[in-house]
Amino acid sequence: TFGQACCLIRSARGRVIVTGIGKSGHVGRKIAATLASTGTPAYFVHPAEASHGDLGMITRDDVVVALSWSGETVELTNIITYSRRFAVPLIAVTSRLDSALARASEVVLLMPGAREACPHGLAPTTSTTMMLALGDCLAIALLESKGFSASDFRAYHPGGKLGAGLRLVADIMHGPDRLPLARADAVMSEALVVMTEKAFGCLGIVDHRGRLIGILTDGDLRRHMGVGLLGKSCAEVMTKRPKTVAPDTVASAALEMINAMKITALFVVEAGRPVGILHIHDLLRIGVV
Repeated sequence: TFGQACCLIRSARGRVIVTGIGKSGHVGRKIAATLASTGTPAYFVHPAEASHGDLGMITRDDVVVALSWSGETVELTNIITYSRRFAVPLIAVTSRLDSALARASEVVLLMPGAREACPHGLAPTTSTTMMLALGDCLAIALLESKGFSASDFRAYHPGGKLGAGLRLVADIMHGPDRLPLARADAVMSEALVVMTEKAFGCLGIVDHRGRLIGILTDGDLRRHMGVGLLGKSCAEVMTKRPKTVAPDTVASAALEMINAMKITALFVVEAGRPVGILHIHDLLRIGVV
C-alpha cells in the first residue's frame, strides 16, 4: 500500500492536500511542509476551515492524505464526502482498517495499534510519532523516485545555514585572477613571492599544459626547510596529487572535505585544470560553518 500511495501521488497533476485535526493536524502540517520542500507540491487544509469554504482549495487534480488514528474523526467527514463526490483520490493514514476513513479511501496506510506512551494511554504520542515517520518516508520515497537533486533542494531552501550549505562552490570560490599558481620547474624563490602575494597559504603547481599536478603548503616549506630550499624547483618540494573539488560541488560537501583533511583551502578543478580556489574563510563568510 505504501507503493500504491507513492504512485497515486506521483500520478496526480495537482497537489497533495494533507489534512487532520488536533495532534494529527500538527503532524499533517509538518508532513505537508516536508513534501513541499522536497519536490512534491503540498498544502495543509484544516478540516474545520474546509467546512467553511476551504474545500474550494481542493481540486480534482489533487490527492488528499487524511490523518486520523481512529479513522472516525467527525471533523473529517466533509472532506471525505467532498473527495468522494468529486472523485479526488483519498489516502488514509489510520490504525483501523474498519473505520469510516479507511473504508472511503483508495489506499490505506495502516499503522499498528500500538499503545500511546502516555501512562494513561490517552495523549497522542506513539501514534503521532508513527504518523510523522510515515510522512517522512513518503516524502523521501517521492524525492528519490523523482531524482530530486541537491540543486533542486537548494532552489527551495535559499535562506539560513541550510541554504548556505547548498550553495555551489562555483558561486563562492575565488576565480582565475586570484589563483596562486606556479610551474613545476619554477624555483622556490619565485614561487614564494606568488604564494605570499596571493595570501591563501598555499600554491598550486601546474605542468606545461596548465593541469594541476601538485600543491605547495606551509607544511611543505617546513618539511624542506634548509639552506638550499630557495634554489629547489617546485616539483621537488610540492605534495603530489592534491585534493580538489569540482565547481558544481555543494558548499557543505566542500566543508566536509576541508574538515576531514584538516586543511584550509581547496583548489577547484575542471577537466584537470584549476579554475578557482576555495578557502575556509569563504565558507565562514556565507555561514556554512
